[in-house]
Parts: sequence; structure tokens; C-alpha cells
Amino acid sequence: MFGNILEENFYETGFCRALKIISGKYKLCVLYALAEYKIVRFNELQRYIGKISAKTLSVVLKDLQADGLIERKEFDEKILHVEYFLTERGKTLIPILENLCDWGENL
Repeated sequence: MFGNILEENFYETGFCRALKIISGKYKLCVLYALAEYKIVRFNELQRYIGKISAKTLSVVLKDLQADGLIERKEFDEKILHVEYFLTERGKTLIPILENLCDWGENL
């Protein structure tokens, strides 16, 4: 069932790989917002999360995009705006986020 802990490498586990992708102060907040509201603009995300700088939010969004969890769509209109949404890979996290929400509701 389980191997000897001394023979294992934590950094090669799926758990560690998942943590590398979703760890950080705001990544789960962004993923939750996109899971709940589907398509969200940058300023909407910033207002929703609250105490997050534009620079920090930008870094978080770029990280999530680089990991294939969210997509960014630019609209080149009179005033440029950008929308973010979950990719198919990102949508696979929704059941996990729902379980986490249920767990939090029952504390």
C-alpha cells in the first residue's frame, strides 16, 4: 500500500506538483471566482478579492495561465479590456474547490 517514507521523495509526489500550481495567497481566490462567475474582467477580480495590488493580481493570473488553468481573452475595442476564464484543465479543479467550500461551510 504505502512505501517506506525514507525511500520516497516528497517533491516527486502528485500532491507536491499540485501544491506548486495552486499555492500562493491568491491563486485559489482567483480560481474560485472564475469557477463561480465563469468569465471575469481584471478589475472585477481585483474588486472581488479586495486587498490585492494590480501587480500581484497580474502575476497570479500569468502564473495560472502558464500552468494552463485559465485563459485570457483580449478585446481590442475602443477601450481595451481583458476577460479571464477557466480552461478545461482548470475546470477539473471545480469539484475539489466545491469540496473545500463544503468543508469550510461545516467548520
